[in-house]
Amino acid sequence: MPHPTPPPTSLSLALPAVREIAFGQPLHWLALAWRDIARCGWLSFAHGAVLALFGAALVLIARDRFWLLAGAFSGFLVIAPVLATSLYAMSRALERNEPVGVALLVRTWTSWQHARRSEAGGYWCLVRFGILLALAGTGWVLTSAALITLLAPQPIQGPMDFIRYVVLAPHSYLFELWLAMGGVMAAPMFASSVVAMPLLLDRRANMMQAVLTSWQAVLVNPAPMALWAALIMGFTLLGLGSLLIGLVFVIPMLRHASWHAYRDLVDASSLPERLAPGETA
Repeated sequence: MPHPTPPPTSLSLALPAVREIAFGQPLHWLALAWRDIARCGWLSFAHGAVLALFGAALVLIARDRFWLLAGAFSGFLVIAPVLATSLYAMSRALERNEPVGVALLVRTWTSWQHARRSEAGGYWCLVRFGILLALAGTGWVLTSAALITLLAPQPIQGPMDFIRYVVLAPHSYLFELWLAMGGVMAAPMFASSVVAMPLLLDRRANMMQAVLTSWQAVLVNPAPMALWAALIMGFTLLGLGSLLIGLVFVIPMLRHASWHAYRDLVDASSLPERLAPGETA
């Protein structure tokens, strides 16, 4: 059942209603994602391939600089939902029985909402949100580097040093502390972004509305959202652990599924739709 939002006042934002969902609903989102992938074909996998190649380029550039590599990958994982915006647009088009092709991708990334960039709910909210996520990822890397540098028994110069002196260090709880700190910092980032990007793509909302709606979705559905977070983390680790090859499949699956998560969780009918070029309100 939807959880209605109180009428807006001068001190509040008009947020869309958020629905309660069943615990296992995230598994249904994954199934719907593969249905979308089957209909979109190579266009979906092309997104995953581009991001996997980008990740491989990061490894080649920063392979001998551990903290630079860790920072680059953290930022990459944080802003991946922004880079995959056109996957949300593809699922949205399928839902509306609209054609999905290269023209849709070009429109999503270039001229769409170009005339409304200056408005509060304009298309560039997505860009500003991506910058916010990148800054959050940078903050995590700096905090993580400071913790490891201060508490590690030996200087950490590479991945093997991290495994030897942090992960496998005997009689030390540094790795557990590092994981706990990562969870504390990752939780608000997840809560702020779980439905924010699809909402910004679909509706004329500003960044604050999107973030608060995302938090509301998590607070109303803590158990299903915890499952969804675990699935995202698990599949992402599988993609990274397969020498990035798995990202070709994981990225489109998770991004298409995120669109269906948004559609299940949020009743956005109270917000005006975004209009494609040439359309009028």
